Amino acid sequence: MIEITVPLAPITKKNSMRIMHSSKTGKPFIMPSQQYMDYEAEAVWHCKIATLQRLIEEPVEVKCLFYMPTRRRVDLTNLLESIDDVLVKSGVLKDDHSGIIVSHDGSRVLYDKQNPRTEVYIADYE
Repeated sequence: MIEITVPLAPITKKNSMRIMHSSKTGKPFIMPSQQYMDYEAEAVWHCKIATLQRLIEEPVEVKCLFYMPTRRRVDLTNLLESIDDVLVKSGVLKDDHSGIIVSHDGSRVLYDKQNPRTEVYIADYE
């Protein structure tokens, strides 16, 4: 089992998108917020430090515990999507499709005002 702790307040990817315009074509496109991009860059760094192992290509179960700084309601699905993207970008997982991440059983949102973080547990799928 691999355990990774990302000591940052969890942020969703989809709730604060920006509409940008291409400098070449002038066409609009959607981009994640700067706050999410900063979170993703730092979270990738923490994942790389925590796992100096090989790239995971076989089916695994990923359990995530999101400790939020406030009791506001958040969308667990969006939080899972953002941490899956971080795991792929950091080189922990090859991809985040259903052939590799088989389940997110046990994932939940909890409250910790003093120490917001994300705890990720990756186990082989049996």
